Amino acid sequence: MTPAVQSILIVTIISFMLQGTAGGQMIANFALWPLTGPFMPWQLLSYAFLHGSLMHLVFNMYGLWMFGRELELLLGRRMFFQLYFASALAAGIMQVLVTTFTGGMYPTVGASGGLFGLLLAYAMCFPNRRVMLILPPVVMRARTFVFVYAALELFLGVTGTQAGVAHFAHLGGMIGGYLVLANRGRRR
Repeated sequence: MTPAVQSILIVTIISFMLQGTAGGQMIANFALWPLTGPFMPWQLLSYAFLHGSLMHLVFNMYGLWMFGRELELLLGRRMFFQLYFASALAAGIMQVLVTTFTGGMYPTVGASGGLFGLLLAYAMCFPNRRVMLILPPVVMRARTFVFVYAALELFLGVTGTQAGVAHFAHLGGMIGGYLVLANRGRRR
């Protein structure tokens, strides 16, 4: 396991355990709330360390481990941290905008925004790498997988057919990941 991925995993798991003991207080102070709710600026990142359930945590941390290791090895620890946190921040900003305009009053938790930024970065760095979906078990190229996943997130977000999932935050995470990698390319 690479150092940055390991650090994020450890902090997220500890946060989830603290959430289990101080549940309501952690959600009230560190989940991402709309601007019309009890919003505080630090929530634009702190929400990414909280999760709605053990399965939510497991799937996000599995994705972080699966895609993050290779990205960290390729980009280096510093750039990987920038990528992950910029993606989580962009996801948080997108979620605040969406909930503010739609009148939502529920908190957002989860590392999915950061993870979606990593997914996009993975597809940009390893476009022809083969990935396999769990259900259904289909093998496809990374860039195809990410394109299909982004289109699905957009569809579900616009139609509202899967309530309780921050689809636009996922897309915001992809935008954040893209901006970090695009900026990296310009600095070379």
